[in-house]
Amino acid sequence: MRLDFTPEDEAFRIEIARWLDQHLSGPFEALRHRGGPGDEDADPALRKAWERELSVGGWTCVGWPKGWGGRDLSIEQQLIFHEEYARAGAPGRLGHLGEGLIGPTLLALGTDEQRARFLPGIREGTQYWCQGFSEPSAGSDLANVQTRAVQDAAIGDWVVHGQKVWTSWALESDWIFVLARSEPGSKGHKGLTFLLMPLDQPGVEIRPIRQLTGGAEFNEIFFDGACAKACDVVGKPGEGWAVAMALLSFERGASTLGQQMHFTQELELLMQLARDNGAARDPHLRGRIAQAWAGLRVLRYNALRMLSGLQDGSLRPEAMMYKYCWSNWHRDLGKLALDVMGVDGDLREHPLPLRLLQQSALFARSDTIYAGTNEIQLNLIAERALGMPRAARPA
Repeated sequence: MRLDFTPEDEAFRIEIARWLDQHLSGPFEALRHRGGPGDEDADPALRKAWERELSVGGWTCVGWPKGWGGRDLSIEQQLIFHEEYARAGAPGRLGHLGEGLIGPTLLALGTDEQRARFLPGIREGTQYWCQGFSEPSAGSDLANVQTRAVQDAAIGDWVVHGQKVWTSWALESDWIFVLARSEPGSKGHKGLTFLLMPLDQPGVEIRPIRQLTGGAEFNEIFFDGACAKACDVVGKPGEGWAVAMALLSFERGASTLGQQMHFTQELELLMQLARDNGAARDPHLRGRIAQAWAGLRVLRYNALRMLSGLQDGSLRPEAMMYKYCWSNWHRDLGKLALDVMGVDGDLREHPLPLRLLQQSALFARSDTIYAGTNEIQLNLIAERALGMPRAARPA
């Protein structure tokens, strides 16, 4: 995909850059470069206030249709927004799962009633979502979910029992979207239902998980008779797999370019550190830095190719490879960062820029595990993108 930015696009770039410069000030100045990998649980109250500030300025849900409060921006302008947002050092978005995943899914597959109830709160920064997919026995093998949903025949609501794990921002969220097994005896992709559930209700327990970085952004959630209303099923009961796959396709949208701008900033910080501490004189480290720079350019060009197609919830081949590529690149950047830091990388206390680089390096160890391990990603690429025979699976 070749992007030709028009004069109007460049004027838009200036507009968003100026707005961010003006509003990332006062109390929000403290949020610059916060909330990234390894720092996700930084100051959630202030970041929620920032989400509302973005909403007042019209900078949430910029790709959504105008009829639902968005700006209906072109792919080019969405790209500009996400790049300038990252370039300004604006904080990680606590509203990302609502704006980038469940919101587009409801726009594509939800009912008018669901859109009317949920989309305004997402856009206004007053309603926060987490994702209930992974389980202790179904992390990368998502189709193996065992959380059960039983429909009450009298009123049509669903009673849920089970456990979800690695649930980001659950303690800061109001709602969770849950993939649950609703047909007894079903296996694999069959018999799953996609549910929207409030977290503030009896039968829901959230337990934080302390991570290597010292934070506790991940959580595990236990459902013991929690309720999902009949009107809060997305799609048809038993067809939740198709809804889940559509949602995951939106995960590979225009915000990927913002993610890459954040990676660029990490790489620039690493390069400056290498210059300052002399690591840049090591030819081996210098070669790895050059490889990291080249790899990031490849990620950008593939993302542009990925975004050049129809954004309809389908997973095209170039989108299927994206998670595998960026997660391995970022993990390797983390290894490189610790090598450039040398013995300083083993110390606990650092000034903020180096501390964020260290935390990102530690967090990056999980990149090739969550949202589908490398092994699962390679199976998806082989089977769904390349049409190769399915790998042997246990009965």
